[in-house]
Amino acid sequence: MSVQPPPSSSRIARGGKAIYGAPLGILMLEAKFPRIPGDMGNATTWPFPVLYRVVEGASPEKVVLKGAAGLLPDFIAAAKELVRLGAEAITTNCGFLSLFQKEIAAAVGVPVATSSLMQVPWVQATLPPGKRVGLVTVSGSTLSPAHLEGAGVPHDTPLVGTENGKEFFRVLIKAEKEDMDIALAEQDVVEAGKQLVARHPEVGAIVLECTNMPPYAAALQEAVRLPVYDIYSMISWFYAGLRPRVFA
Repeated sequence: MSVQPPPSSSRIARGGKAIYGAPLGILMLEAKFPRIPGDMGNATTWPFPVLYRVVEGASPEKVVLKGAAGLLPDFIAAAKELVRLGAEAITTNCGFLSLFQKEIAAAVGVPVATSSLMQVPWVQATLPPGKRVGLVTVSGSTLSPAHLEGAGVPHDTPLVGTENGKEFFRVLIKAEKEDMDIALAEQDVVEAGKQLVARHPEVGAIVLECTNMPPYAAALQEAVRLPVYDIYSMISWFYAGLRPRVFA
């Protein structure tokens, strides 16, 4: 009597995308400053593959200092292109794009997290009574109530910008040069954080608005001895939902 082999299990690979294995799409501003490890625009920052799309004409100066006026259609088109290529979620490399959170999310039909500022309500929930989240931003003078509202951040949240620093703002926003002194940039971010805590002793944790600030988060945390959150912490959480860890 012959024994029949067990039926082979069916294996079907699903198609429909151009690129696989990189479920997170990142909308990039058009800039030429150096993106060091830890910067959102440096692909080695991420422990997983990502898709990038530069939005032409969206300079840091236009987005941060001029309210990204007229750029919404370009960001939506770029986000749609990332989704067409294979992205299952979208983020951006500027916290000031919280202005476009609702519009981009409505247009692309996948999860969207435009700004590190979206962490503020989560972080606030972790703090003891009497403590608040404070913000360090690249430009305190232009981070408006509309930006905060787009990310669900209270309008009276204390914040300090880096406009008066020696390097960070000059290189990233004003594009005064293409090279950057990393030590001076770190000093600008750390000094802004120290000013924030000195002016607002009720601050119990800091959220970094700027996606170029993660390389300096550890130095800031050491200086102020408070929890520091940034775009890296947010995207690590965001990605965990796209590809949950499989526990053997």
